[in-house]
Formats: sequence, C-alpha cells, structure tokens
Amino acid sequence: MPLKKGTSKATVSHNVKTESKHGKPHKQAVAIALNQARKSGAKIPRKEEK
Repeated sequence: MPLKKGTSKATVSHNVKTESKHGKPHKQAVAIALNQARKSGAKIPRKEEK
C-alpha cells in the first residue's frame, strides 16, 4: 500500500502505523515515514552521525 504524501504530523503518524502494520520495526517505520515527508517538502533535519 502506498504511503500518503504530505508533511503534517497526522500524515507522518499514519505512515508510521502503516509501515508498522506491515511488519517493519518501529525505528525503520519512523525513518521511512520521515523520508516520505521530506520528499513532500517538509523541513525535517536529518539525524547527525557522531
């Protein structure tokens, strides 16, 4: 099932739930949802590596 496009918290939350339902670990589901929001134009900074 394709993820929703958009940048709102509700859209990101829906995408996390969708990915989790399909068996993805929570951290991976969050990463996928945030990446989708970034593609839609959200200004979400990426996590800096140490």
